[in-house]
Amino acid sequence: MATGFLGHGLIGTSMGGVIRLDNLTLGYERHPAVHHLSGEFASGTLTAIVGPNGAGKSTLLKGILGLMRPLEGHILLSGIRRQQIACLPQQVTLEPDFPITVLEVAMMGHWRRVGILRAITRHLRRVAIEALLRVGLAGFEHRSVSSLSSGQRQRLLFARLMVEDAPVILLDEPFTAMDDRTTTDLITIVQQWHHQGRTIIAVLHDLEQVRRHFPYTLLLARRLLAWGETAMVLSAANLRQTHTMSEAWNGCTEPCSQGIA
Repeated sequence: MATGFLGHGLIGTSMGGVIRLDNLTLGYERHPAVHHLSGEFASGTLTAIVGPNGAGKSTLLKGILGLMRPLEGHILLSGIRRQQIACLPQQVTLEPDFPITVLEVAMMGHWRRVGILRAITRHLRRVAIEALLRVGLAGFEHRSVSSLSSGQRQRLLFARLMVEDAPVILLDEPFTAMDDRTTTDLITIVQQWHHQGRTIIAVLHDLEQVRRHFPYTLLLARRLLAWGETAMVLSAANLRQTHTMSEAWNGCTEPCSQGIA
């Protein structure tokens, strides 16, 4: 798979902006899911968010996107606007019976810049085709989405993100249930985004994957347990503490040293 990347003028190591969390509490119907979280996703960093089931990982991404208002504290953006944050939610579904082609899904990445009603130019079409090439879907342009395997659909969603060309990218469990080759190819894409200077935040459960590929980690169990360089955050002591804290609310059922959901 080719690993070159598209760009629409977003060049430089500081293009990713900064996301600061100031005593942030997020929750549902006044029931906190993330408690008093403070810290910073620095510009251009590649950060994994890990923690047991119910730890507030996806909730935090929703807060950053502006889909949830803080119960307390603030989410502060510096150098970016919320409209410049792209997201791949957990378990995105592409309706198999909806008559849409692979190329049409990839071109959806242009909507934020051109709007739904504006015509797609020849140049924008070429950008989408190039993205499909980069994710290993060259020649799939006119195929129906319903004909794709689950791994191919995930590649397509990465192509749409590539077309969107956002300086900040949020990924919620992007490699779950993917075969090894697809996972390797998608991680390569994430690393290339990182090398371009984008700020990337990914919710993950495979700790070995995090250790190999993500320089920074936020360990969350509704409250902040550790945030910094991955080797220090994923220490045996921190993971034991995570397991202990999660038992009270039926978090992870397997030893956290083997992986965190």
